[in-house]
Amino acid sequence: MKIQIIIVDDHKIIRENLISMLCQQPDLEIVGQAEDGQGALELVRKMKPDIVITDLTMPKLNGIDTTRRIVHQFPKVKIIACSGHNHDFLVTGMLKAGASAFVLKECLFDELVEAIRTVQNGRSYLSPKLTGAVVKNYIQLLSESKKIHLDVLTQTERKVLQLIGEGKSTKIIASELCVSTKTIEAKRRMIMEKLSNHDTTELVKFSIFGEIIPLES
Repeated sequence: MKIQIIIVDDHKIIRENLISMLCQQPDLEIVGQAEDGQGALELVRKMKPDIVITDLTMPKLNGIDTTRRIVHQFPKVKIIACSGHNHDFLVTGMLKAGASAFVLKECLFDELVEAIRTVQNGRSYLSPKLTGAVVKNYIQLLSESKKIHLDVLTQTERKVLQLIGEGKSTKIIASELCVSTKTIEAKRRMIMEKLSNHDTTELVKFSIFGEIIPLES
């Protein structure tokens, strides 16, 4: 069964480009498009898609409010934020509203299909360039006394976690450590189990607050 998608953006040319790109993927199906958040809500209510890809700055209802309402009314529908802005308050605002992924428009054609399939499989996706915004937000929220200790991880697992936190893909991590991608996936699952977390965004936070990744001043 194909992954059913609704695209929401107030720029017609962007919607058309996304539709053209995604329609080339045999497992994806565009079931609707809207130019604002209010139209998106009506479409979701009618079509019951798997995923909504939405811009943030739109008339009538912005992306954050649209996401919050969709997640509340239709909890099975996954939201992928797609924006040209990488301001930390927008990124964290969308994640707090319930978005499962955030992709920058500058990386759109490289990352969007991966984000869709990742989200459909029940995991989160964050553009590597956005890691800093998420980290900055959580650094402000957590005090030094609440740093997470990672003694439960082996040295290899700590290295894998570090590379995940740096935004590197499974393929690149496997290449750097001279192992197979299956080995890295197994390590990732073990790390998640040990740290009681289930998506990449959470692992990024752990890698920072466990002091695996040096923070830039």
